[in-house]
Amino acid sequence: MSQTSAEARSTSFDEVFCGMLPKLYARAAALSGAAQGGEDAVHEVYLKLASRPRRFLEHPEPAAYAFSALASATRDAWRRERRQVPTAGEGSDDPHRGTLGAWDGGVEQRTAEIEAVRLLDQLPRQQARVVILVDLDGYTTEQAARILGIGRGTAARYRTRAVRRLRRLLGPRE
Repeated sequence: MSQTSAEARSTSFDEVFCGMLPKLYARAAALSGAAQGGEDAVHEVYLKLASRPRRFLEHPEPAAYAFSALASATRDAWRRERRQVPTAGEGSDDPHRGTLGAWDGGVEQRTAEIEAVRLLDQLPRQQARVVILVDLDGYTTEQAARILGIGRGTAARYRTRAVRRLRRLLGPRE
């Protein structure tokens, strides 16, 4: 029994995507601050990339493509969460204390991650993508340019402008 070309492409897509799952889960957990939120983001990325497997497989850096999609999915999830209003936890004496106050660890790290996503959200999309690839994923400016399909000088300029803007947003150092 022979596979159709669509089945062969799907198998190849699944093999490539599954090969990078451990790294995707680790990055998603770091970005979202919780394992469950990370799993949801990876699932969203899978659905998004599976809808166009050829685009993913033919990309010069499929892992970077997946990480970029993951950053986007995480940022979108953060935006959705930000719009939700926490409710008072059961048994709480303080009605203003939300369910988020019951979380017992990792608050500082999660706060930093949320702040990073908030800052990236204030950058133009291309600048944010270059910063994610170079400063968070560890690619060189040249590799990031190749991944994004832009010139190396353009990628460097985007990153320089993004860093300058982030420094202005953060204000003077203490």
